[in-house]
Amino acid sequence: MPGDFLSALKQRPLLFDGATGTMLQRLGLKPGGCPDELSLKNPELVKKVHSLYIEIGSDIVTTNTFGANRLKLKEYALEGRLNEINIAAAKCARQAAGNKFVAGGLGPTGSFIEPVGDMEFDAILEVYTEQANALKQGGADLFIIETMMDIKEMKAAIIACKSTGLPVVATMTFDETMRTVLGTPPESFAIMAESLGADCIGANCSLGIEGIYKALSAMSRVVDIPLIAQPNAGLPVLKGTETVFPASPEDMAAYVPKLVEIGVKILGGCCGTTPDHIKKMGDVFKSLKPAERKPHGFTALSGRTSYTLFGAGLPAIVIGERINPTGRKVLAQEIKEGKTTGIRNEARQQTEAGAHALDVNVGVPGIDEVEAMRKAVFAVNENTSLPIVIDSSSPEAVIAGLKACDGKPLINSISGEEKKLSTIMPLAKEYGAALLGLTLDDDGIPETAEGRLKVAEKILNRATKIGIRKEDLVIDCLAMTVSAAPLSAIETLKAIRLIKEELGLATVLGVSNISFGLPAREVINSNFLTMALAAGLDCSIINPNNKAMMDAYHASLVLLNKDIRAERYIKRHQAMAAQSAPQEAAQVQAAPAGIADKLKRAVIQGDEENITSLVDEALKEGWDPIKVSNDALVPGLEEVGRLFAANKYYLPQVMLSAETMKKAFARLKSEFGERKGPAIAKVLLATVEGDIHDIGKNIVSTLLENHGFDVIDLGKNVPSSKIIEEAVKHNVDIVGLSALMTTTVLEMDKVIKELKERGIKTMTIVGGAVVTKEFSEKIGADEYGGDALSAIEKMKKMVKAVKA
Repeated sequence: MPGDFLSALKQRPLLFDGATGTMLQRLGLKPGGCPDELSLKNPELVKKVHSLYIEIGSDIVTTNTFGANRLKLKEYALEGRLNEINIAAAKCARQAAGNKFVAGGLGPTGSFIEPVGDMEFDAILEVYTEQANALKQGGADLFIIETMMDIKEMKAAIIACKSTGLPVVATMTFDETMRTVLGTPPESFAIMAESLGADCIGANCSLGIEGIYKALSAMSRVVDIPLIAQPNAGLPVLKGTETVFPASPEDMAAYVPKLVEIGVKILGGCCGTTPDHIKKMGDVFKSLKPAERKPHGFTALSGRTSYTLFGAGLPAIVIGERINPTGRKVLAQEIKEGKTTGIRNEARQQTEAGAHALDVNVGVPGIDEVEAMRKAVFAVNENTSLPIVIDSSSPEAVIAGLKACDGKPLINSISGEEKKLSTIMPLAKEYGAALLGLTLDDDGIPETAEGRLKVAEKILNRATKIGIRKEDLVIDCLAMTVSAAPLSAIETLKAIRLIKEELGLATVLGVSNISFGLPAREVINSNFLTMALAAGLDCSIINPNNKAMMDAYHASLVLLNKDIRAERYIKRHQAMAAQSAPQEAAQVQAAPAGIADKLKRAVIQGDEENITSLVDEALKEGWDPIKVSNDALVPGLEEVGRLFAANKYYLPQVMLSAETMKKAFARLKSEFGERKGPAIAKVLLATVEGDIHDIGKNIVSTLLENHGFDVIDLGKNVPSSKIIEEAVKHNVDIVGLSALMTTTVLEMDKVIKELKERGIKTMTIVGGAVVTKEFSEKIGADEYGGDALSAIEKMKKMVKAVKA
């Protein structure tokens, strides 16, 4: 046995293997069939690949199990052999590796977790737990979760792998914009993965070594744990009938010192890399001294597409408090009825007002708080990019929020009370959350700052004991009502200073309680906020829509030299000045929003809850169904496209808008009758033979339908003969082909050639992760798809050009 992986990682740089698929092809493997089944059908071939990497110095080889999870194996009717396949793969790797490490490889399931997709978090967690246990049984020393695109799927995979007790390495794949397909930047992933207990994180696939360096540089700025780089050998190009990765072993080796400088402790390769690449890179890598990295010390929260840092001298942040039914009858009633309109509105408004994270509380008596929290978190995730603060005293509701949220949240709250320490605190460890700790215990709230310091120290000691980092604990020194306890404000400010000086912890405060029972409360609140910020407060839980509070917050940052050159302060006031005069005039003259604007806004905001009633409203006003579609719904979806192109929206928002459109069209369908206009065009979609990846194709299919196209979706792993046959049968205008794997892209060339040879007059468009514009031109496709919304616009132009 090779010894302890984590000890080895601390002692020296470690070399992973390179591409498995590339090497299997070189050794004669033909495309098609289930590659994960090779460990059963041809174990010697798999062992040969592992041995080639061991021979050139790899410290770790990866099992041939990238798609050996239940959902992927089901595509080949092999789900019943899951344990057999994973155990055999681990044994193959072990036999070849000898005293080197074996990493159990896990890849994406091909499904999105709700609300982006229809899979439940627990179902995906079960899928990964099943595979991880089988790999451990087969002899894996650690896990590598790779090529992931969905941050929530990554969360499930890390939790599953950690449950086995083995170390976990986790990598996501990013494009040239430094985002995943679903819009996650490297920083958001890194913050979440570190908090979940991943032992090493990084990036693989999609990019060459320069792109991987950029992604890892971003990660190194927000986390302290070791990094792994697994670049492709450049971006693939087509040479003759062969897909070639252009980066040579020497090219990639020359870039290795830069990777070491930013904290890379494990180096390997992805698509196109061979033993030659890994040897050349490894020789340089192992000759260099690993970079020394200092702890950042700040607290970090993340959502799917953004992140927030505070503490350790960084500017204080604002946590929006408005998603809370306490004292708010309308919001409480909505939550009782299972509606989320008010929550969605509050999320957007607080984001626009300048909040950095949003507190989510659904504590209404007599409701199912677990389901209410789940729906509320989904609603907030869909309407803002900000991290979430899960606010509940119910462990079950907290768990629901932790599973529903994207990224790394803050749990509000625990305290020094034994019940909270034993029930809520372990959830933060398991699900990768930061903790808000109240300075009260079983004896109540200490009157003095020193007493609150002792409670904070007790919470810190318990957190440290179960492996929660100091940076993931934020202490609330508790603002008591000064009208009842005149010295309480002084003690709270003193406690903030003590806790920061003695324990080095970040602090948070719900400010508004200080003024309870007094007139002109915002005067006291805003002045107390200023004093607290001066004392070192790191987070304020306030209403960001309150101008006085936000004025105090921004002015304090300037005065405390936390807003360099007063840039944030000036920018805010310029924006306010630009809006105020014209807005006041507009408010006097503007008519209430008409039904067209309401429908358009519902599509843009993905308001599935209200879209059907708005369509009904339009129909009652006498609108023709086609007018509802053309004058309100489609313009809304077009605006979503513009927001996506401007990187203001990402695929989760796009898909939500598409689902909203579906609901609207479902309502209109019965009204159309014979009056429904012709489709823009008829499009056939297929993932080519040998490829079972269809996420991108499915997204395009949904969007095409919403844009008025008639879609024939043949699914995945479709033979060229079937594509030709269906194209002729349906007399389609466009054939859209998708492929994710370098081993299958040439099937596109085959299909396009057959279409031309048979004289079938249809246009073609191609897309997929490894497909480039140059490749599409080379194989004679009429268009290169690019991202999903670009593909839609290109197909519209293709049809328009033909009809012109």
